[in-house]
Amino acid sequence: MSNLSLWLRRILLPVSIIVIAAFIYAWLTQSKAYPEQKSQKPSLPIVEVMEVNVETSALTLASFGVVQPKYKTRLVAEVSGRIVHVEPIFISGGMVSQGDVLARIEASDYQADLALAEAELAKARASLDEEKARGEVAKVEFKDYKQGSAPTLGLRLPQLQREQANVKSAEAVLARAKRNLERTLIRAQFDGLVKTRSIDLGQYVSVGSELGELFNTDIAEVRLPVSFDDMTQLNSIQSPNAPVRLTSTVGQQTFQWQAELVRSEGVIDDENRMLYVVAEINDPYQRAMLDQNRFPLQFGTFVDAEIQGKQVEQLVKLPRHLVRDNQVAVIDAANKIAMRDVNIVKSGTEFIYIQGSLKSGERISLAQFNQLSNGLEVSILGDKADEVQGQGMILQGER
Repeated sequence: MSNLSLWLRRILLPVSIIVIAAFIYAWLTQSKAYPEQKSQKPSLPIVEVMEVNVETSALTLASFGVVQPKYKTRLVAEVSGRIVHVEPIFISGGMVSQGDVLARIEASDYQADLALAEAELAKARASLDEEKARGEVAKVEFKDYKQGSAPTLGLRLPQLQREQANVKSAEAVLARAKRNLERTLIRAQFDGLVKTRSIDLGQYVSVGSELGELFNTDIAEVRLPVSFDDMTQLNSIQSPNAPVRLTSTVGQQTFQWQAELVRSEGVIDDENRMLYVVAEINDPYQRAMLDQNRFPLQFGTFVDAEIQGKQVEQLVKLPRHLVRDNQVAVIDAANKIAMRDVNIVKSGTEFIYIQGSLKSGERISLAQFNQLSNGLEVSILGDKADEVQGQGMILQGER
């Protein structure tokens, strides 16, 4: 009996504890209050946007070219002789002023020619004076001539005309002798830069021999090619007067110069189908010091140019990557993507210019085009309400 009681206690007691624990767990589980389940909206992609700014502005045309002198000349000998002197400034790179003597040709023969011409002129003038005196004597002799008018030969009028002609001839010879003597001095025809010198001391030169080459430094010019499409953006094709900004990088610095578009060459180039326009810049070497802060613009410098075109109304400037197949991604008031066709008036390497297709304040998506579709609902980066609601992936834009 005692063994049976012991067995019952060992078996029934643990079972009773388990049953009671299970009952309590079931009661607690059934009485637990669960939170109300709410339906979640799907997450929206987040995009960065920019606002449209519509303005009236002048289009800029990109071009390039090489700086050249507007005027240049080749010095040639106008008389023959031996070079007896060369000035130190007459060397490649030398800066000269108008009238400066660059070299001298031996002048002894031309000085002798001048002396002979002066002597011949003096002789001709003496003969003229003598003939005038003879003419006066002849007038007296023919004063009482009764057979009509006195003969011109008798009055020595032809002889007088001959002596007058001799004087004029002698004066012309003298003037030529003076010019030849002056031509033994090789002078600079304008303020300029010596490009090359082709003579040396002691060298004999003939008439027409090349002595050197000068570049004028008063005005420089740049030939700028303009594409066929960009021609319509100029103020005028025939007289395209417009400001031009020239830029060039020297070392680690970029320098700028202001130029002026002065003319068009008026012919489409056969090789590249471009129209060339010409821009001018005054005092490129800063010889007149018109602008103390401007860096000298040397001939032969390659420059990039920005030509100011005509004014365009309702113009929008967008980065090039935001336009694809003449469309931009506009985000409407409901934050949905709307692919809109736009009117492109100019396409550059970095920017595209659109006219009359967008309004100020409209939002343009900066995300890549392959991530967008027409009617796609998005959240706006920077809009806190949209970001909390969306919590989606940020669509990256191109950089």
